[in-house]
Amino acid sequence: MLSGKKILIGVTGSIAAYKSAYLIRSLIKLEAEVKVIMTSASCDFIAPLTLATLSKNPVAIDFVKNKEGEWENHVELGLWADLFVIAPCSANSTSKLVSGNCDNLLIATYLSARCPVWIAPAMDLDMFAHFSTQENLAQLSEKGVRIIEPTSGELASGLDGKGRMEEPEVIAELVNDFFEIKSNLKNKTILITGGPTYEAIDPVRFIGNHSSGKTGVLLADACAARGAHVILVTGPTHQRVNDPRIQVIRVQSALEMKAAVEKHWPTAKVGIFSAAVADYRPAHPATEKIKKKSDDLTIELVKNPDILAWAGQTKTSVQFLIGFALETQNEIKNAQGKFERKNLDLLVLNSLRDKGAGFGYDTNKVTFIQHNNKITNFELKEKTSIMEDILDVLEQEIQ
Repeated sequence: MLSGKKILIGVTGSIAAYKSAYLIRSLIKLEAEVKVIMTSASCDFIAPLTLATLSKNPVAIDFVKNKEGEWENHVELGLWADLFVIAPCSANSTSKLVSGNCDNLLIATYLSARCPVWIAPAMDLDMFAHFSTQENLAQLSEKGVRIIEPTSGELASGLDGKGRMEEPEVIAELVNDFFEIKSNLKNKTILITGGPTYEAIDPVRFIGNHSSGKTGVLLADACAARGAHVILVTGPTHQRVNDPRIQVIRVQSALEMKAAVEKHWPTAKVGIFSAAVADYRPAHPATEKIKKKSDDLTIELVKNPDILAWAGQTKTSVQFLIGFALETQNEIKNAQGKFERKNLDLLVLNSLRDKGAGFGYDTNKVTFIQHNNKITNFELKEKTSIMEDILDVLEQEIQ
């Protein structure tokens, strides 16, 4: 139940605005306190009186003055809310959230809000698929805004595709889950690295590896499901997180990943470093495409920084650090050496010898190495299950 929780609902100009009535009713049934902000465009789709009646609070549409004559109801609303959910969120409003184009009360409140912000996009399929909309959503996600993915189905245009606002009952359930999660990880900041790094040879070629980035994404979703604030720093990957609460920072090179880690690790409680960082990079990347002029090409390589080692060196007594290893010989001995050198609290040793394990598979076979020479072997299992095993250890070790 949501007793004592203050939920601010934002409604923008979309045919899906009628769904906001059902969302408000669901939240009220869960005993939440609800207030509503509407854009002027949304009033063409649903009457403010309807939402005021359902929420049991006046609907805010315009800026109002306080006793001193200052326009500040956006500040009051932004401070009041425990969670701000904009549903539906049109393509126009999505763009304004990114640019900060503060021409209405809803955007002003978003800019003033100190609580988590979620948006539920609703628009026609071509608008949702357009690169500008996708770039806007990606930017919001990277900044910590939770994107509640629209569903597919019949749209107001008569077309069929992805763009329907998620059903109100589902959103209400997500809100309830967000506040009711019971876990040691709830509200703790977890920094995750994932994917490969691409080290440029020239503008079109790079040195990389076969990492798909799947492990990092699965870890991020699993941590978010336990209520953690997740920052995922990922190299190039086609994998996408499912949980819109996750802050995604996309990088290309090891140096870019290092910069992101250095920024966020000092304030994180947990670090889970699963990225397959390239050991070396070209010393002098060409600014133009290298032409094929001879039978041989020599590229000078320099060593990349050891991001995991840096995190281990700077780790405080209250931080917990998890690393990954992939060994092909003397696996346990080499992994134990890495565990000590990197100052880890848990090392996940991946198998490359077993069928169904390694890069690109949905399954893996791992071994956990912990302090006091504790070694735990697991059979081949789904990667999603392995993520839960990792977090179960983490739950036991941190407070």
